[in-house]
Amino acid sequence: MRPTATPLLLATLLTATALSACGSGSGSSPDTVRISFKQSTDNSIRVMDTYLGQMKKEFEKANPGKKVELVPIKAPDSEYYTKLQQMLRSPKTAPDLVYEDTFLINSDITSGYLKPLDAYLDKWPDWDQFIDTAKSAAKAQDGKTYGVPDGTDTRGLWFDKGVFQKAGLPADWQPKSWDEVLSAARTIKRKVPGVVPPNVYTGKPAGEAATMQGFEMLLYGTGDGKTDPMYDAGSKKWITGSQAFKDALTFVETVYKEKLGPDVSDALDPNYGTTVRGELLPKGKIGINLDGSWLPQDWAQGAGHEWPEWSQKLGLAYMPTQHGQAPGKVSMSGGWTWAIPSKAGNPDLAFKFVETMQTKANAQKWYIANSGIAVRKDVATDPAYVQAQPGIKFFTDLVASTHYRPAYPAYPKVSTAVQEAMEGVTTGDSSVDKAASGYDEELKTATDGQVVRK
Repeated sequence: MRPTATPLLLATLLTATALSACGSGSGSSPDTVRISFKQSTDNSIRVMDTYLGQMKKEFEKANPGKKVELVPIKAPDSEYYTKLQQMLRSPKTAPDLVYEDTFLINSDITSGYLKPLDAYLDKWPDWDQFIDTAKSAAKAQDGKTYGVPDGTDTRGLWFDKGVFQKAGLPADWQPKSWDEVLSAARTIKRKVPGVVPPNVYTGKPAGEAATMQGFEMLLYGTGDGKTDPMYDAGSKKWITGSQAFKDALTFVETVYKEKLGPDVSDALDPNYGTTVRGELLPKGKIGINLDGSWLPQDWAQGAGHEWPEWSQKLGLAYMPTQHGQAPGKVSMSGGWTWAIPSKAGNPDLAFKFVETMQTKANAQKWYIANSGIAVRKDVATDPAYVQAQPGIKFFTDLVASTHYRPAYPAYPKVSTAVQEAMEGVTTGDSSVDKAASGYDEELKTATDGQVVRK
């Protein structure tokens, strides 16, 4: 179902919720650090809540007289970002520490919502353990760093071995091109009724999941693997009018035009990702799922959707490039960071809490609980991490073939324009050419005309 709230009503509701969530503001007590984070919309998933609860106990024990107040924001991704930005605008509502997606952090930096952390990082020995690509994800165009990453992620194809067996497809399936992915989906549709052949996230309700798990996994597989198809670093402009963009849209159009994917009403449900992880995959109702490395966190013991046999039921394959051209595989990486608002009342205490979360032992505990990919070098080489969970090695190995979004200040608006184009071809309201033209126009507006035609 599509959301029915009008933009004005939604903005009003989000503002009210954000303000009430933070009460009297972060500066109300010099001995209390207020921490805001994204809480799962699935009531049974409490991975982050559990971890932060453990960190709260450890921090308060090590720092007598200091208190940690957790301020969860329970919302889908797109609403979380809106609520968070509302909170950051005033010292009365700003927490001391916030959980920031790397795709949004530069936008919040440009808006003046976040505090540079260089003065803290320069004195923190553990910062040397973080890999450079992860560090760059939270670095702004001014050269300063505004967030501490708590892991990264990669993406690939999850497939149901039982569905594949019924369809006569191999248990060690590894497609070499987009055509082979679509061919397998058509076979599943024909031979295994009642199953979603491939799930590809799409449209504005899915938010960044549509852009990153869906569109960019296609777009970044169209070229040579070296040239960014979305942003031209040489001219510092966004790319418009490309055939690569149309090719990626055509794949999405094919999935939904041929009724290979989920029903459009389901695909455009903002909570569809929760349904995929919590219900459809465990029940064998999806043949192929283009998704991220973090899925097993929902299936762990005590996570709410326990599924200990998932590694026997599901296979993993990398997403191939468009025609199988080198490097042959593609992945996208992002991740989240801990950042300190510029209007935080207790920034020093907030960074001290970051140091607690980011010891080697605690970082490793989080990567494993969250099915995350390590960004600390000392954890990535620890056998206990590598062997902790099926799939970790597969997804960690994809880091060598991964790409990072051009997460510059305009990116959130660019991402929304991508989602609108995807939604147009998903519903059939737009042809590929019309949707691509609409994206080009939106891109000009979103980037103040900083575009280059390729």
